[in-house]
Amino acid sequence: MHYKFHKVYIELTNICGLECSFCPTKSTKPTTIDLNSFENILIQVQPYTHTIAFHVFGDPLTLNNLENYLDIAFKYKMKVEITTTGYYLKNFDLNIFLHKAIKQINFSLNSYNKNEMNISLEEYLKPMFELSNLKLKNKVHNFINFRLWNLDNNNSEVNFNTQVLNLLSKKFHIDLTNIKYDKPVRLENQILIDFDTYFKWPNLSDTTTTNGFCHGLTSQIAILSSGVVVPCCLDSFGIIDLGNIHNSSLEDILHSYKATQIVNGFKNNIAIEELCQKCTFKDRFN
Repeated sequence: MHYKFHKVYIELTNICGLECSFCPTKSTKPTTIDLNSFENILIQVQPYTHTIAFHVFGDPLTLNNLENYLDIAFKYKMKVEITTTGYYLKNFDLNIFLHKAIKQINFSLNSYNKNEMNISLEEYLKPMFELSNLKLKNKVHNFINFRLWNLDNNNSEVNFNTQVLNLLSKKFHIDLTNIKYDKPVRLENQILIDFDTYFKWPNLSDTTTTNGFCHGLTSQIAILSSGVVVPCCLDSFGIIDLGNIHNSSLEDILHSYKATQIVNGFKNNIAIEELCQKCTFKDRFN
């Protein structure tokens, strides 16, 4: 079986520093992939993708040596997507985020609303706006996405979202009052506001099970900070443990019986693993 992934998620660290109510509680030991291990991972990942995402559960901006990871990614010609709460942006020289390795930065804005923040929404967004200015001034070719992935049938976050849209409108001089929430809206060159519904992290204690197709192991895999390889970025606890990249080669892990069974199952709209059966995210593809 020949694998080629749209992207590989690499959880540099499982440390987030915040406690968003929509995220699963992390009870595992705080772990970070050191620079040598990261380089070894990239050597193994290189034949399978050109894009890596610094994300599964932790926030890469909790690492004060983030630039070193970006340098290694650039060395191996990898394009990097960063997903972050944005809360720790203030701890950095923002020029780091103009790095040539960075393809896209995603700011999960609902992190502000789902934490006890000691700063105002304006203060929270300020460094993100400063980075946007810096990107535009230097004509840097990467994307900045402001994410509001908190839509639901009850419109429960309408007040918070209105506050955010008002500040974005003011900042980027754009009318956002009558926009539709079904597609991204351009704020500036390569700067977008992106909408989606809440998703539920899969859990073995869920009672509903379904089959269907999923992109896990076909367009993506994830490598947790422990080194455990899993089929997708929603398995933050490593329940579907395909093997540890620190002990086995990625090639052997991907061609293992377990991985092959999962891929063949999805080809036939069958979820082999219990966690996949209880995952509702795959309903989006079926």
